[in-house]
Order: sequence, then C-alpha cells, then structure tokens
Amino acid sequence: MIFDSIENAHLYYGVNAGIKKALEFLVQLDFTECEPGRIDIDGDNIFALVSRYSTKHESEVKWEAHRKYIDVQFVASGTENVGFINVDYLDVAQEYDAKKDVEFYDGEGDYLQLNEDEFMIFFPHDAHMPGIEVEESEEVLKVVIKVLAE
Repeated sequence: MIFDSIENAHLYYGVNAGIKKALEFLVQLDFTECEPGRIDIDGDNIFALVSRYSTKHESEVKWEAHRKYIDVQFVASGTENVGFINVDYLDVAQEYDAKKDVEFYDGEGDYLQLNEDEFMIFFPHDAHMPGIEVEESEEVLKVVIKVLAE
C-alpha cells in the first residue's frame, strides 16, 4: 500500500508503467468537472471510475481486495477514512468473484484519513475498506483507477 499527496505522484512513476500512467492521468485532470462513470485510459488495462457518494459508518462497509487489478484511489474533494491490511490477516467472508474482481473479508486493520488531493495505491495483497466517515457523513468525489496487475 502506498499513501501520499498527488503533488508527490512523480515519486511513484518507477513502480510500474501502469501506475505511472494512472498517476499522470490524475495529475492532469480536474475531476470536479467530471460526471460519474468510467473513463478509459488504456482500454481494460487502465481505466478510471469517477464516483460521488456519501461516506458511511464503518459498520456499513466491508474489507475488500482485488486479484486482477491494482487500485489507485484518489480523493478529488471531501475526506474519508480508509482501512488497510494485508489479506493474510483477514478471514474470507465472501469468496472471490472473478467477474467483479473482488473478494470480501472480515477482521480488523489499520486506518488512514484520505483527504482532498491525496491518493492510496492498493496491490492485490492489500485489503482495503474505503468510504468511511471521519466524524460524520460527507460527500466525496473520488477517482479509482484500475491498473491491470502485471
């Protein structure tokens, strides 16, 4: 898992070519003018999902992880708490769904506050629980870029 401000995105360009392309995309666009939905960057290899939602209480969200894609999660506006932990420390709650590329888990992990203009990168071994309210529910504009894991 990687956590940083978008102003430091260039420091992670060397991780792999897909992550570099995803971070460059985030640096270049103003998402406050984007409509929710999918934006293709490199077909099914790299694409962005723009969404607006209200954060929820921790009891309303689940731990999740993906096998096929790396998640680059960027908050364009708003603030949320995000849980993170290695999948090896969790119990499988719902078996892997290959069509949706998601597996759900039960357990405990650590949390970070993800603020406007900050991003997190989750690799296939990183379970995460996004969209948690900080003090009370608020609207978040978030971009999740899916990068095909190499």
